[in-house]
Amino acid sequence: MKLMLHACCGPCLLEPYDALVGQGHDVRVAYANPNIHPREEYERRRDTLLAYARERGIDVDELDYDVERWQEAVRGLEDRPGERCRACFRVRLGAAAEHAAALGCDAVATTLTVSPYQDPEAIREAGEDVCARAGVAFLVTDFRERYPEATRRSRDLGMYRQNYCGCRYSDEEAREARARRKAERAAKRA
Repeated sequence: MKLMLHACCGPCLLEPYDALVGQGHDVRVAYANPNIHPREEYERRRDTLLAYARERGIDVDELDYDVERWQEAVRGLEDRPGERCRACFRVRLGAAAEHAAALGCDAVATTLTVSPYQDPEAIREAGEDVCARAGVAFLVTDFRERYPEATRRSRDLGMYRQNYCGCRYSDEEAREARARRKAERAAKRA
C-alpha cells in the first residue's frame, strides 16, 4: 500500500516508520504540524526529523506551516484540552490526507499513536473523518507499545526530545504539571 505517514517529530517517527515498512507499505512522510509553537520549536523538531530521514533515505514532505488555519480550528477551545486536541488532529491529519490524495497515496497513518500521552480514539475519529473527505483511507494504528523503544533509540541517536506536545497551550500545561510534580516531591521530602 502506498502510505503517507504523518510525523510529528523525529523520535516519534522511528518505531512507526519501521513497523509500517516492515508490514510491506511504501511509506512517504508528511511533516504537517502548524500547531507547534514557537516557530523555532517547529524548526527544531523538523530539522531533527529531516536529519534522521536523510541518513535513512526516507522521503519527507514538509507541508505548510499554516498557523492561522490551526488557530482558527482551536479558537474557543483553549481551556478544553480534549476538544482542542481533536481539532488539532483534524487540521494536521487533514493536511496530510489532502497531500496524500494529491500524490495518489492509498492511505494515511500517523506517528501520533506512538505516544502514551495522546488519545488514540480521538486520533482515529479525526483521521477517519478527514481521510474520508480527502478520498483516502485512514490506517488505524496503535504504536504505544513501541514507545519505550522509540524513546531509547532516539536517546541513543542523540535526537532532540521535546517536553511538551507542541502548541503553546500544551507548553503551558506541561510547565504547570512539572511545577506541580516538583512541589509535590518537595513537600514529601519536607
